[in-house]
Amino acid sequence: MKPIYLLIALFITLQATAQSPWTKEKGQFFTNLSYSSISDYSELFGDPDFNVSGTITDRTYQFYGEYGLSNSTSLLVNIPLKSIDINNYVDPAILCQGDCSESFSETTFGNITLGLKHNFSKKKWVLSGQLNMEINTSSYFENSAIRTGYDAYTFTPMFLAGTSFGKNYFQSFVGADIRTNNYSSNLKIGGEIGRKLTQNIWLIGFVDISQSLNNGDITFPANNAANNLYVNDQEYVAYGLKGILQFCDFGLTAGFGSALSGNNVPKKAAISFGIFNTF
Repeated sequence: MKPIYLLIALFITLQATAQSPWTKEKGQFFTNLSYSSISDYSELFGDPDFNVSGTITDRTYQFYGEYGLSNSTSLLVNIPLKSIDINNYVDPAILCQGDCSESFSETTFGNITLGLKHNFSKKKWVLSGQLNMEINTSSYFENSAIRTGYDAYTFTPMFLAGTSFGKNYFQSFVGADIRTNNYSSNLKIGGEIGRKLTQNIWLIGFVDISQSLNNGDITFPANNAANNLYVNDQEYVAYGLKGILQFCDFGLTAGFGSALSGNNVPKKAAISFGIFNTF
């Protein structure tokens, strides 16, 4: 079994990028291929909660890589391929009689992320800083109103802390999503605790909170506002469980995440599966 600081970086199944303070060793390359889905949802959190037009399935096929530039600094990359379906959609701008519903499906890139993580301390508590840049590589399809990511660049500075004790570990983060193009920025905080159940199995519980600062005033086309895909002021209080089956450098992951509350986000759990390897 590899040391704990090598294992923790694998726990990214339901996250866009790893939020762990442990960095890779120099020359090590960690890769993760994952699939996540929020299926057939129509209700979103709000004040009050509300329904979108039609039912939406949001799937993400994701490649995540982390490379050790040194024993204290890692380079991160995340490439999401989004596949979004909308069924029984009715354009709110069109007046018609009878069944006006349509179905659409689009597959293209979401927001690609690049990042750097640097470790400041490797004592009892491991302390690190991370800076991600989410590139505006998503698309918007006018006819279907499908948006595959934020129409903005996002800069995410974070402070990360973690420790291990026996068969357990704990890690946490605090930071912000600072978005361009008149999107609101968000404060972020979260943490997870994991335990090694057997020689090869880990079980992890997590909490993830994102709170909008409501400081942006971007406007969207009426049909995009009707489905709320990657609109402004999205926020949530989320929780979930993850499991890892590991065999040396290779392993499998599975998990689910849901929200206790939120704004402009689905009232439906996400499920995720992945496969990883370290070279």
